[in-house]
Amino acid sequence: MTRVLVTGMSGAGKTTLLDELARRGHRTLDTDHGGWVRSDGRWDEPRMAALLAEPGDLVVSGTVDNQGAFYDRFDHVVLLSAPLEVLLERVRSRTTNPYGKRGEEQAEIAAYVESVEPLLRRGASRELDGRARVADLADAVEALLSPRAR
Repeated sequence: MTRVLVTGMSGAGKTTLLDELARRGHRTLDTDHGGWVRSDGRWDEPRMAALLAEPGDLVVSGTVDNQGAFYDRFDHVVLLSAPLEVLLERVRSRTTNPYGKRGEEQAEIAAYVESVEPLLRRGASRELDGRARVADLADAVEALLSPRAR
């Protein structure tokens, strides 16, 4: 069984990538939904530990304060990145998530690109350019799920 974490800034394309992987038949979980993130911005640790102990391949997406505590349970940590102007355009125009519409939220994203993204990059085993075609990104993650990538 292979575990992949897809992480990155708001607007990088994590949800779109997971949707494509799910469409291809892979088991996925977007931790932005379903109560996985507590009010303090951290994953619900017992719940995440239980999920990662379940059998079968899994691709998880999210960016939270305590994700590094789980890196040893993932076979691959993939940073999905894009330039700030791309991230901001995406969050302004998306219809599935209200975060990023307001100026202060966009300023927060810009600050996170400076302060958080370098930390994510250090913890990642692979970085993918979120501007690539979704099909190509999904192909890259599928390659990580293959037995040869373990």
